[in-house]
Amino acid sequence: MTTASPRWFTSSYSDNGGNCVEVAANLAITDGIIPVRDSKNPTGPALALPAKAFSTFVAGIKSGELDTV
Repeated sequence: MTTASPRWFTSSYSDNGGNCVEVAANLAITDGIIPVRDSKNPTGPALALPAKAFSTFVAGIKSGELDTV
């Protein structure tokens, strides 16, 4: 595991309405994970998702596969 610190960011597609998640993609290469956290609670817990799972999730969103409406 690396000693790199997560560099958190919010998607540029966020409308800044307060219901956002932040990700730290800088850890994907060194640690193989993508930490995800609630932007309203930056000191709270973060999920450590395997990079492949996060990539599959994002691809599903972009393709519309995960649309519920």
